[in-house]
Amino acid sequence: MVLGTSSGAGKSLMTAALCRVLRRCGETPLPFKGQNMSNNAWVDQAGGEMAYSQALQAWAAGLEPQCAMNPVLLKPQGDSTSEVIHLGQSVGSCRAEHYYRDWFRPGWTSIRSGLNELQGAYPEGRLVLEGAGSPVEVNLQPRDLTNLRLAQYLRARCILVADIERGGVFAQLVGTLALLRPVERPLIRGLLINRFRGRRELFDEGRRWLEANTGIPVLGVMPWLDELFPPEDSLDLLERRGRKRGAELEIAVLKLPSLSNFSDLDPLEAEPSVQLRWVAPGEELGNPDAVVVPGSKQTLRDLDALRMNATLCSGLQQFAAAGGTVFGICGGMQLLGRELCDPEGLEGSSNGLLQAPGLNLLPLRTVFGGSKALRQRASTALWPLIGDSSNLQIEGFELHRGSTTTLEPCQPFCTDAELGWVHGSVAGTYLHGVFESGPWRRRWLNQLRARKGLPMLSEQQPHHSRQRDALLDRLADAFEQHVNLEPLLQQP
Repeated sequence: MVLGTSSGAGKSLMTAALCRVLRRCGETPLPFKGQNMSNNAWVDQAGGEMAYSQALQAWAAGLEPQCAMNPVLLKPQGDSTSEVIHLGQSVGSCRAEHYYRDWFRPGWTSIRSGLNELQGAYPEGRLVLEGAGSPVEVNLQPRDLTNLRLAQYLRARCILVADIERGGVFAQLVGTLALLRPVERPLIRGLLINRFRGRRELFDEGRRWLEANTGIPVLGVMPWLDELFPPEDSLDLLERRGRKRGAELEIAVLKLPSLSNFSDLDPLEAEPSVQLRWVAPGEELGNPDAVVVPGSKQTLRDLDALRMNATLCSGLQQFAAAGGTVFGICGGMQLLGRELCDPEGLEGSSNGLLQAPGLNLLPLRTVFGGSKALRQRASTALWPLIGDSSNLQIEGFELHRGSTTTLEPCQPFCTDAELGWVHGSVAGTYLHGVFESGPWRRRWLNQLRARKGLPMLSEQQPHHSRQRDALLDRLADAFEQHVNLEPLLQQP
């Protein structure tokens, strides 16, 4: 089990690295996080919803993601409430102060069911567990679902990760160990220092001090990794991105208050010629080459935020009126529509209205309600077309409430007409992951490049999963070089 001294210590990537290293050793690692809180989600082949970080760990393990790997997912939706997902399906919502009262027992039942499902499907597999936040939040420890309760239940051998970049790494580790109960401390079999800058030997004295004062081996010192990895949360996404040298296109991305599924942007971020610039409500749009409106967990709440901060809203409308390229994904596409109806009050409008005008950049009407659309999809793109180029295959997944219809004739985005529409220079789709298709992504970028008189990029690009897999290999290479797993893998 990979525990961390805090949120953001690097547990998700270290767990992914561990999965890839164990796979190289001929094992079948089974990634598992009992409870995760994230709006960055993935939909598995059976139509179950899970956190993207566990999907990433499954790919690192060479497995197809399945929601049993993340049996409890909490999706924040504002006002201290979250949607509760158990084993891939929405089972309700809850306020933070009532969560453990109402959802502790069902959550623990779902966690055990997820474990049984995974271990039944892979009886020779080795569970690789990821903790959440800090394992020693003393006010939450008696009701902890995913850290030490799970570690004790499975008698897991734990590695404790600390982020030296944050400072105070000795206090992080010693303080965490001090707050463990006597029955829990033997579970910690190794310490790992993450994000170290400079030569590792500079930390040799610190390493010796930690081992002498805790009695626990320091398994390794992981360097700061300059590679671009899919982030677990939006703060990491925004902090980790810097200016690129030689970027030829600037794409503005709306930083919606209820931003979700931001991993949709990873393939664009990985393009050397593209600079993403995140723009929050109230900020100036500027003069980008295109605007992407990403997914939203609370579409009407985000629409309210745009309306209240008219600078960005009016800038986007003026940009589109001038022929600027605007592309919406899922909730982002719904925002671009003309009418949004929410008869059940599902989408969090702050003024209580159940119907609101959209940004009117696409002639669409969306009605929220019913069950979620949760399924993987594949289709043939009908847009954009450059010259005599043929149609391209695209794939991804749907993850949304509500149905959308056109109010006037619209060009379909792909052969599955209900998946997206195009109106002039504005387009949108319900297909999460559309940018992962290398040929389609390059065609979309080439449309922008043609407007600037830039040379065309090759469309002969592999699916982004190939690049992601190469990044996971490089992460595992670094892990193998800098971390000694023997004390962790040895039986007690």
